Amino acid sequence: MSLTGKISTELPVHATADKWFHILTKNLPQVQHVAGKIHGTKLHQGDDWHTNDSVKHWTYTLDGKTVTCLESIESVDEQSKTIVFKLFGEAVDDKYKPLKLTIEVIENDDGRTSIKWTIEYEKLREDVHPPYGYLELYDHIIKDVDAHILEAERDATK
Repeated sequence: MSLTGKISTELPVHATADKWFHILTKNLPQVQHVAGKIHGTKLHQGDDWHTNDSVKHWTYTLDGKTVTCLESIESVDEQSKTIVFKLFGEAVDDKYKPLKLTIEVIENDDGRTSIKWTIEYEKLREDVHPPYGYLELYDHIIKDVDAHILEAERDATK
């Protein structure tokens, strides 16, 4: 049985790729106010939410439990609208080595947008399951943030 793996989910969204990428790269703290399974986040280390040397502390619901973890940005590729994060700390460290989370904002040929989350993991023990709970969490976040972006667009046109 392999201790390493990669899992992913991709969901279509209604908001544009540019608006999604903006939220993820310039307005990440806003996610805690619109995603129901995120209970809070704060800047744990560093001066800016969106630099590679900053560390954020997240509190969220995962597999029915309130947990916390730390997150840092490994890289941002503006061209491909891809961000790579590292997740570590309480919710991660007892089961996995730091998780590598890649978020891709995909603008399809037909003009539609989708968000793809990929988690690369290495389990600490064979009895640990892959981190499927994160895929469910990210599905909820995608839906909540997409609804928020669309609502803000509607409010802006009133």
